Amino acid sequence: MQRVRLAPSPTGTLHVGNALTAVINRRLGEHLLLRIDDTDPARNVPGGEQAILADLDWLGIHWDEGPVRQSERGDAYRAAAERLGRDRFDGITLVREDGTATYQLASVVDDVDFGITHVIRGNDHRPNEALHRRLHEALGTTPPEYVHHGLILGADGKKLSKRAEGATVASLREGGIPATAVRAYLEELGVPKHDVHLDLARIRRLAVEAIGAMPDAELADAAGAPPELAPALRGARNLVEARDFARIVLEPEQARVEAAETLQRFSELYANGTIDPKAVLRELKAVGGDLRALRLALTGRERGPELWTVLAALPREEVLRRVHAAL
Repeated sequence: MQRVRLAPSPTGTLHVGNALTAVINRRLGEHLLLRIDDTDPARNVPGGEQAILADLDWLGIHWDEGPVRQSERGDAYRAAAERLGRDRFDGITLVREDGTATYQLASVVDDVDFGITHVIRGNDHRPNEALHRRLHEALGTTPPEYVHHGLILGADGKKLSKRAEGATVASLREGGIPATAVRAYLEELGVPKHDVHLDLARIRRLAVEAIGAMPDAELADAAGAPPELAPALRGARNLVEARDFARIVLEPEQARVEAAETLQRFSELYANGTIDPKAVLRELKAVGGDLRALRLALTGRERGPELWTVLAALPREEVLRRVHAAL
C-alpha cells in the first residue's frame, strides 16, 4: 500500500502551493496521514490548525489518519536523538536547547513510525532529501521514496506571497470561487515537474463553468437565495456576484424611468400568461422597446443578471407590480 502524508504547519489558511501538494497526495496515496508540523512555536498562529482543516474540508480532501501533532510526539523524538547520541547531525540542529525536536528530526521519525512509503512535496523541500536519507541511515531505517513537484509561483516568477491575490485557499473562497473550481485547477496541474505561475484567469473560467454546472438548489444555497432564483444566478462569474444578483432581484431600488410606452407595451404582453419571458423580450425589442428602461423598472439598476432570468425568477404578479409602480 502506498502510504503518504500531508504535513502543513499551523500558520493559517493553506497556500495554494500546499493545496496542490494535498491534492497530489490524495490522488496518488492509498492511505493519507495528516500531520501537523507544529514543532516551531514561533511560527504557529492561534486557530492555524483549524483553518487548515477547514480549507481541506472545503476542497473535499479527506485523510485516512490523523491529525497527528508533532508537538505531542516529543518522547519519540528524544528517543531517536538518544539513539543517534547527539543533538546535531551534519551541522544541523536536531534538538533545541529546550529539548524539542526540529523539523528535520521530527519529520524523519514520523515517516518511520507511521510507515510512510512515499514523500510527495514541493521542490522547496528538495534540499532536505539528502539529509533525511542520511538520518535514516544513521537510525538504521529505510527511507521512503521522495517525489518533488514544481511550485506555484507569482506572475513575476517569484515566490507567491500569501498576501498576493488568489494565493491562499481562503482568499479564493472569499472571492466567490467555488471549491470545485479550485480543486479542478489543482487537478489540472497534475504533478508538475517544473514551477508554474498561478493562473487566476484559468481559475475564474473554471468558476464560471462550476457555477453553470451546479444544481439549482446548490447554487441558490451558495448565494443565500430561494431556488427559483437559480436561473438568474447562473450567469454570475463567481459566488460573490451570484449573491449580488440575488440581491438585485429580491431587493429592487427605486429609479426614475422615462419610457412609459415601453412599460405599457410590456405590461400588455406580459399580462398574457401564455408567453414565456424570452419571447416577450424578443417581441418588445422588435417594436423598438427600451429594455434598459424595463431593467430599471424591475431592479432599479442598469446592470445585473440577464433580463429574461429576472422575469423567470419573479412571480408574474410581482413583475407587473414593479412595472406599474414605475409607471
